[in-house]
Amino acid sequence: MGRPAQTRDDGSAMTSEGALSHLDAQGRARMVDVSAKEVTLREATARGRVRMQPATLALIAEGRAPKGDVFAAARLAGIMAAKRTHELIPLCHPLPLSAIEVRLEADAAASTVEIEATVRVTAQTGVEMEALIAVAVAALTVYDMCKAADRGMAIADVRLAAKSGGRSGDYRAG
Repeated sequence: MGRPAQTRDDGSAMTSEGALSHLDAQGRARMVDVSAKEVTLREATARGRVRMQPATLALIAEGRAPKGDVFAAARLAGIMAAKRTHELIPLCHPLPLSAIEVRLEADAAASTVEIEATVRVTAQTGVEMEALIAVAVAALTVYDMCKAADRGMAIADVRLAAKSGGRSGDYRAG
């Protein structure tokens, strides 16, 4: 990533790759000023998965994991993490989240736990990071609860699936 080539009207830096709103004209990190943005309903959905041995997935699906209900713990961990995103990602704004849904599903054919989180807020900035954090921490919790059975599990494909609201409009991953 190169040094900023120019400055936008809002004071953020721009490189040849496009706008970097969290950098000032000198390339220093800054929290974006959202005070002039409209308060609108915003929603983001993120997805990810945990790959594992079929026997490990069977432990989860059959409720035989030694540490207890893996899906319940991971769901709760994802929700709690989304609420604390601003404490984990340095330049995120604290947001009054309206709703957080974390869904986990066993996919026997792929030997994975599929995770999806949707976060909603009525605010001046979006909730993409909150949805991504919810998925990542839910996946880490699945790993933690099952690592005694399968240390080879892999957390994969954590990504933004969709967002709506705000100045940049809607996005759906291809």
